[in-house]
Amino acid sequence: MGEPICIKDFEEFAYKTLPRNALDYYRSGAGQQETLANNKRAYSNYRIRPRCLRNVAETDISVTVQGEHVSMPVGISPTAMQRMAHPDGECANAKAAQDMGTIFILSTISTSSIEEVAEAAPRGIKWFQLYIYRDREVTRQLVSRAEHAGFRALVLTVDAPFFGLRLADIRNKFVLPPHLKLANFQGTKSTDINKSKAGSSLNDYVNSLFDQTIEWKDIAWLKSITKLPIILKGILNFEDAIMAADAGVSGIIVSNHGGRQVDTWPASVSQLRQFQGYLIIIDFISFCERLFYYYCMHPLLLLEKLTNVNHQNSYY
Repeated sequence: MGEPICIKDFEEFAYKTLPRNALDYYRSGAGQQETLANNKRAYSNYRIRPRCLRNVAETDISVTVQGEHVSMPVGISPTAMQRMAHPDGECANAKAAQDMGTIFILSTISTSSIEEVAEAAPRGIKWFQLYIYRDREVTRQLVSRAEHAGFRALVLTVDAPFFGLRLADIRNKFVLPPHLKLANFQGTKSTDINKSKAGSSLNDYVNSLFDQTIEWKDIAWLKSITKLPIILKGILNFEDAIMAADAGVSGIIVSNHGGRQVDTWPASVSQLRQFQGYLIIIDFISFCERLFYYYCMHPLLLLEKLTNVNHQNSYY
């Protein structure tokens, strides 16, 4: 195989190169992976209607997101444990996003720390993806570090109080390789994922540490400890988008977690229609969710506070 030049080439190279433990983690979805397949298939239902004689000598696909100039409507969504794929991991992706002038979102459960990524891409537009831990002080410290390191928004994942039933990880008894750790933590929160009692160590980690009791009222708590804009990732329902606006968040990411949470959820892109005519859409971005992003791009709707939305209307 020659030098990879497209996503499919990189995928084929990864299949030949990555250890099974890492490869299956990156490529698999929940359950029988129907939602994962639907994510890819749904894009085939859309066609580009061309226009001619439009003077394309100079083109500009840049957009403005949260007041930031972004070179193109594509960015990098949070992906955990990237150093399983390459020694530079998240730092390399952050540098690439910086060089391309677009947004990089760092996962809480990354193998490069907040500070390492900030140092690697000091000029980049960096957002920090957040989970709320049972120990709220853990979350508070993560938020503080992200602010101090120059991250410009928080992306709260709201569709994962538990992690999905990822059969490949259970079969493989997924563990983070021993030379790696969850770099944003110290002690057992950093290394418990290196061992598995039965199934996936990632599921064990999430179930033992993430707060499964979070509700809409907890958005107010998060807003009370940060001045950063808050984006909710994992919205698929119009009613939840309205509640997000009422909670004062700055935007939503329409997402089914790359098909990795609950099988039979709809494809993310197929749900955009329900938002039309109701929301003031400032920007639209497709973010790659995982290593092979072509089948799981997520539309990002950045919204105003929707003070003029009619809450009595629903769209189905």
